[in-house]
Amino acid sequence: MSPQPPQLQVRDLRVQVGERTVLHSVSLDAVPGSLSVLMGANGSGKSTLGMALAGHPHYQVLGGQALLAGQDLLAMAAHERARAGLFVSFQSPPDIPGVKNNLFIRTALNAVQEAREQPALDAFDFLQRAKQAAQGLGLPEALLARPVNEGFSGGERKRNELLQLALLQPRVALLDEIDSGMDVDGVRAVVALVQKLRAAGTAFIVVSHYLQMIEQLEPDAVLRLDQGCIAETGDLELARSIARTGFARAPQALEA
Repeated sequence: MSPQPPQLQVRDLRVQVGERTVLHSVSLDAVPGSLSVLMGANGSGKSTLGMALAGHPHYQVLGGQALLAGQDLLAMAAHERARAGLFVSFQSPPDIPGVKNNLFIRTALNAVQEAREQPALDAFDFLQRAKQAAQGLGLPEALLARPVNEGFSGGERKRNELLQLALLQPRVALLDEIDSGMDVDGVRAVVALVQKLRAAGTAFIVVSHYLQMIEQLEPDAVLRLDQGCIAETGDLELARSIARTGFARAPQALEA
């Protein structure tokens, strides 16, 4: 059986933020159903990778290549990347005052439906689907009618990101510290949703330092980002070594 082609291919990606080059050379693949955990010290470039792939205008790509399902991701506008199947969560999801949560998510979902040549969902059908997904994630239904993230707790903001993920069902999802601010039930919801979407073919790149969640996610690979480059690639033992010794001592710990 021949190996599956990657949903996402990144080659020698170099990214500048302001006057600083943050990513010097990052290369990775994400095949359907795979999960890679990305770890690294503060400032190593983890969030920069996600924002650059998403097309954030403050993140300037200096060189390299990124392909999503064989298409040139870097040539697309940000909304086209989302329509093509890329999902990037925020480390700190922002408020969007005046925009109802259910309208925001339904608009995004119907844009993706259109790109997939599938029929749009009317308000009733969407709400039924959204309520069911919200219940499974422990997100109060009342928050669907509120402005996006306005007055939400940290955990509710992260669950709202998970709700979008559950409904959009992307090709590739990059989750930036999705466990931050989550209680134990929230972490269980993350693991359950990721397992469900992996089985359906979504490829994941998960930024996290929470070893217990990483172990539950059962990643295919663990990547350590250092000074804008992938310094090490390993399995769960790499994550456990980092948890024991910290980032500076991780290579020596593996050699011991």
